[in-house]
Amino acid sequence: MFRTRPLASRVAQALARQRQLGNCSTRQTRCFGQTAYRQQERPSFKGQLYESTQQRLKRERAEQEKYARMSAEPPGVRYLAMTITLVATALGCYYLGSLKPADLPTSSTTPLVETQPTRHNISSSNLQAAWGDFADIVGKENVSTDQVNLDAHSGSEWSSYTLKENEKPFLVVYPSTTEEVSKIMKVCHQRVIPVTAYSGGTSLEGHYAPTRGGVCVDFERMNKIIKVHKEDLDVVVQPAVGWEDLNEMLANDGLFFPPDPGPGAQIGGMVGTGCSGTNAYRYGTMREWVLSLTVVLADGTVIKTRQRPRKSSAGYDLTRLFIGSEGTLGLVTEATLKLTVLPKSESVAVAAFPTIHSAAECVARVVKEGVPVAGIEILDDVQMRCINASQSTTRTWKESPTIFFKFTGTPAGVKEQIGIVKDIAKGAAGQSFEFARNDDERRELWSARKEALWSVMAMKRNPNDRVWTTDVAVPISRLPDIIEQTKEDILKQGLLGGICGHVGDGNFHTILLFNDAEREKVEGVIHRMVKRAIEMEGTVTGEHGVGLVKRDYLDHELGESTVDAMRRLKQAFDPLSLLNPDKVVRVELPQPGEMKGW
Repeated sequence: MFRTRPLASRVAQALARQRQLGNCSTRQTRCFGQTAYRQQERPSFKGQLYESTQQRLKRERAEQEKYARMSAEPPGVRYLAMTITLVATALGCYYLGSLKPADLPTSSTTPLVETQPTRHNISSSNLQAAWGDFADIVGKENVSTDQVNLDAHSGSEWSSYTLKENEKPFLVVYPSTTEEVSKIMKVCHQRVIPVTAYSGGTSLEGHYAPTRGGVCVDFERMNKIIKVHKEDLDVVVQPAVGWEDLNEMLANDGLFFPPDPGPGAQIGGMVGTGCSGTNAYRYGTMREWVLSLTVVLADGTVIKTRQRPRKSSAGYDLTRLFIGSEGTLGLVTEATLKLTVLPKSESVAVAAFPTIHSAAECVARVVKEGVPVAGIEILDDVQMRCINASQSTTRTWKESPTIFFKFTGTPAGVKEQIGIVKDIAKGAAGQSFEFARNDDERRELWSARKEALWSVMAMKRNPNDRVWTTDVAVPISRLPDIIEQTKEDILKQGLLGGICGHVGDGNFHTILLFNDAEREKVEGVIHRMVKRAIEMEGTVTGEHGVGLVKRDYLDHELGESTVDAMRRLKQAFDPLSLLNPDKVVRVELPQPGEMKGW
């Protein structure tokens, strides 16, 4: 029979042995012979047993003490502690669960019903802190909170969108470089502040209305023509370069940039709306004349869509994706534009017709004959009457539907085009045909076309009158019908409204004068005009862009799935919906009564 030593004595002996081994491992010089072996050697079975036994005894004593304390507490305290523990555990589990990334979408589109409300931070403290960030980036003198300035960057008197009281930016910031724009967007992305871009401000469909407040980025200081490549026929410009100023400079080298929208338009806005102008019939729209773009994305990332060659099949065509995106996908800070040679000869002809339908028929015949005219513009009798009444030109015009033709090319080619068009006009019941014999006559004859909008605005009956101008486009064969039906609708409603447009490519505009009491009538005329265009396989806008006013018509023109695909693109480039929110496509469900019935 043998005697067993007490457990405590054995544990103490095992711990002493472990301390001795540990000391030996630190004394490399004295214990070298056994150190290498014992550093890797695990404790013996008895050592592990003694160690685990002592740990178990300590744990049991701690549990007994805890139980004794809880037993001494009143039941209410114990239940409260248990409740707090359960709640804390639940909250902790919820928090850990929220850290798990959301599942990626598996569909190719985003239906409107699946969108989530946008969550911007437009609190005063956040915006004021952003003001300090912007001042550090561009300087205090280039950040404005002046009320007059804020109003000017919210809309214009010729826009068809009526601003709401709270739709104003908190501030306007004026960058001068792509790097500054990138830094501004990084601040807005970090602070979740919505951003509206401003370049020229000539847009008509509420394009730059700050529906979510936030910040307006005005490109006024980015107005440089960076580089002209004469031998390659292209030019690199910043967004605030005006197309008129650009062409004035290019003319010195015998070059020009064809897109010519309204006076005052700038390259950034022209890219944003995908505009065209009076030269579109011959030269095409903005999409045909942009080679490359430098774009700042919503998180401040800077990309360049392609290089300078005239053609490329390298990857996705991001250049055209951003053209017409109205600042909802990125901010354009540089554009490389194609140029062409300035025509050697140019002339203008004006033909009057008895009805708007006969004038439109003449246009269709010119197009069908393939006459390479540079532009074909139409103004109806009301529009011509407004031009005479406003005295916006130096001559008095025949107040009947009128077509303005622009001819370019060699002198012989221009002369031949004029002869062909004159015969076509005569065969379409033309009442008169007058063509320019020199540059002065050319400018005089063309001046009426450029004064269309301003002449209607000059007809205001009181300061509260407004002008609503919008456009649609249809296949050229349907142009006479839609113009005639729209004109009849305007007369039936008793409104003053002119019709004009770039009818060579099936695009025409209405310019309607109205007051608050007439607004509902005007909205009805526009709605029916857009509906007719869609039913004729046309488009809700030929060149003005979608903005706020036309966005809900896209479902009818393109189909819901197509618009859902556009919404997915918007979310891919701008997941926080910071860039010009609410334009082109809705990013969240409308309020009751906000969408008009079809």
